[in-house]
Amino acid sequence: MNRDRLTVNCSIVFTELDLLDRPAAAAAAGFDSVEFWWPFPTANPDREQVDAFISALEDASVSLTGLNFFAGDMAAGERGILSSPARGVEFSQSVEVARYIAERTGCRVFNALYGVRLPDTTPTIQDNTALERLASLASFTDETHSTIVLEPLSAMETYPLITARDAMNVITALKASGATTNVTLLADFYHLAVNGDDVSAVIAEFSSQIGHVQIADAPGRNEPGTGDLPLGRWLNELTATNYAGLVGLEYKPSALSAESFGWIATTL
Repeated sequence: MNRDRLTVNCSIVFTELDLLDRPAAAAAAGFDSVEFWWPFPTANPDREQVDAFISALEDASVSLTGLNFFAGDMAAGERGILSSPARGVEFSQSVEVARYIAERTGCRVFNALYGVRLPDTTPTIQDNTALERLASLASFTDETHSTIVLEPLSAMETYPLITARDAMNVITALKASGATTNVTLLADFYHLAVNGDDVSAVIAEFSSQIGHVQIADAPGRNEPGTGDLPLGRWLNELTATNYAGLVGLEYKPSALSAESFGWIATTL
């Protein structure tokens, strides 16, 4: 896998810098593409905020290759609002902002974090809500020529997508409903491994359904080479499947971000 297949997640890398300075830092480190979580404090930011974000990408001459929809208050433990019945307006607002960003930047991968289980509703209601909202994104994916990805997460006991199969079950149910939204699996090797998934088996079984990949080492969620995960082997296995997407560097640098890329020369 070549370096040009890597994209830097600037919501977790370069956090020592202001958010709008991070695309330029990624470019200075030799990357031509970046991805972000939702980069705004609300689901419906002012257009000036959105344009400033887009200008930072353009000024740095980097491509935006992935973006999360609004995920709620992540610092308070929220992990998405896709399945939250009460958050429909915010989700729709987020989608419209993402549509504008897609039109301006050409971003084609959007992560719809599922959301944690809520104490005031049932899992069935949440799951039905998620399916309805995913189905409603058919026009979005058609018009923007984009893919929605579903991501299993670790370290959140109330987040229901733990394994790759959990996410694939949602995708299967969505297809069975007749929905035409383009939805695939986000295979974050760190989250999958920490949750006990066999990453090699996931690659072998679901390669045709993987829409994006992210990596970090474990323990620690730092850059590759700081932990025990066989990331180089998994990336080779991924390449052998003819995976055509990018690999997001979604790790917490163990030191300065600009000094956290030395592993690339020995791992890829």
